Formats: sequence, structure tokens, C-alpha cells
Amino acid sequence: MIKLYDYVLSANCYKQRLMMDILGVGYESIPVDFHPGWEHKGDEFKKINPLGHIPVIDDDGYILRDAHAILVYLAAKYDPTGLWYPTSDPELIGETAQWMLFAEGTTNTASAARLHVNLGYDFDIEACREGAHRLFRVLEEHLWFREREGLDWVCSGTHPTIADLAIFPDVILSEEGGVSRLEYPTIRRWADRFKRIPGFSVMPGIF
Repeated sequence: MIKLYDYVLSANCYKQRLMMDILGVGYESIPVDFHPGWEHKGDEFKKINPLGHIPVIDDDGYILRDAHAILVYLAAKYDPTGLWYPTSDPELIGETAQWMLFAEGTTNTASAARLHVNLGYDFDIEACREGAHRLFRVLEEHLWFREREGLDWVCSGTHPTIADLAIFPDVILSEEGGVSRLEYPTIRRWADRFKRIPGFSVMPGIF
């Protein structure tokens, strides 16, 4: 069984729980005292991940770090449909990679603002919020045009990909960091669709 080194309030850890719940993959959540204990920065945890970050998975001795790398691995190994990480379609996998990089941006802005507000991280809160809104405007326009084409998801296929999953928590939790979603109706519709995916699971702040 997969072991997930986990913190219940972490958006990046939630991405892994959500992916495994959707795919029906069993896992063991190993709590890490991220706050206030900073266990992930301690010597023992750094034996697992020298970078001192979570999430990390241990899949029968195969240890992998980085939230988005783990999503790639989980989808590639455990999704029998091949739709969440569509390697059979070069254009679609290129789009997926492109939007996974976009998700790094939402993590570094919207999620960073949330960490500043909730856990006191020393980030430039206004820069984080401005950066999040800049990205949300891009996503809003992109999804609006997708809807005009009869498409529901970030990439051009008819099924959600790990790109949708990687972006979703950062967007949904953004208001905890003072980043309002009121100006983004298309994003809100996309998020509502995502919540209806079979196997969808929740975390504090997402229900």
C-alpha cells in the first residue's frame, strides 16, 4: 500500500489524496507535523526527502517527492483508462504538461497567500494576491473559450486531466488567502463540475 507523508491542511497533499480517491487506490496517510512542529524540516524527515518538503509517497519502496511529479506517477501507474495522464495523445499530453506548469504558478501565488494568512509564512502578500489574480484572469478566459467549444476541462480532451486536479485546490482555497473568486464565473462553473467527478473527496475548506 502507498504511504503518503501528509498534512491535512496542505493543498499539495490534498492533491494526492484526491487523485488516489478518484482512482480508487488504497493508501496510508502518515501525518507530518508541518505546523507548528516543522517536522518536515527535521533531520529524520530529510532522510526521506532531503529538500524538506511534503508531500512524499513511498510506493513499496519507491519514494517520490514533489506534488505534481507524484500526480504524474499515480495517473500513469494506476489509471487504467489512461485519461488522467493521456500519454497516447502527443498534443493532449503537451497541453497537460503546459497546464501543470501553470499550476506551479497558482501554488506559488494563491496558495502562498493562504500560507501567509493561515500559517504566518513570510511572503509578500500583495504580490501573491496580484499574481494569483493575473493567473486567474488567464484561466477564466481560457475556460470561457473552452465552454464555447463545448469542452468542460482545462485541456482540449473530453475528460479531466491531472492538470485540472493540480489547479483545482489552489483555486478553491484561494479565498483563505484573500484572493476572491467573485470575478471569475467560468472558473466557478469549472470547479463545480470538478466536484461532481466520481470519487471526489474533501478536505477542510473544500466540500
